[in-house]
Amino acid sequence: MANRVKGSNAKKPREAQSKHELLESPDALRESLTGPNAFLSKKKNQRLVLGVSIVIALAVAAFFGYKYYMNNQDKLAQEEMFQAIFYFEADSLNKALNGDGNNYGFLEIIDEYGGTDAANLAHFYAGVSYLKQGEYQSAVDHLKDFSASDYLLQARADALVGDAYMQLNQYDQAISAYQKAADYKPNQYFTPGYLEKEAVGYEAKQDYASAAKSYQRIIDDFPSSEAYQNALKQQARLEQLSAEKK
Repeated sequence: MANRVKGSNAKKPREAQSKHELLESPDALRESLTGPNAFLSKKKNQRLVLGVSIVIALAVAAFFGYKYYMNNQDKLAQEEMFQAIFYFEADSLNKALNGDGNNYGFLEIIDEYGGTDAANLAHFYAGVSYLKQGEYQSAVDHLKDFSASDYLLQARADALVGDAYMQLNQYDQAISAYQKAADYKPNQYFTPGYLEKEAVGYEAKQDYASAAKSYQRIIDDFPSSEAYQNALKQQARLEQLSAEKK
């Protein structure tokens, strides 16, 4: 029995040495990859690689198929939305939102063509429509679902969210929305107006010092804007109010 134990123990150092060589020796590693026991030489592993390749190919095909489908859906949605935009521009807001029985309104475009660029734009139109109708929470919901990469529409949507919150007397939310609009790709044409609205929000909650800072940003960052002279006047007034409040 002692001899059997001895033989067993004698074998283990050789196994450990072999594993150690595989880890430490580049030649041993190369041999394990290129020898008769290499990964791809085994039929089981070949089937695995083939299976993975097929899955990847199917995933790529599905991606481009979905993209093609969504492009077609977006084209259809754009065509459907033409009449809704006409009603919106004519101030027929109920028809713009809900359709006229023959043509889709913005809400139906959103439901039927979700995920398309047209549905995204329909959220903007729906939000503005609800804002004009005085349905401010619905306006917020739709405008928040809209997103755009250009500096005009996205910032405009954020500012309109602020307008809706102002009407709901939710001044902190309004200020946050105006700040978001002002910080999105700042420029001298639109940003000063968003900062003015931000100041109005602060003044509504009697935070005159913060309101003055909003005008100060116009003075500092946009001296060539049309809002500059008004910002000078309002900033001085609000600093006075802030001093009196103390």
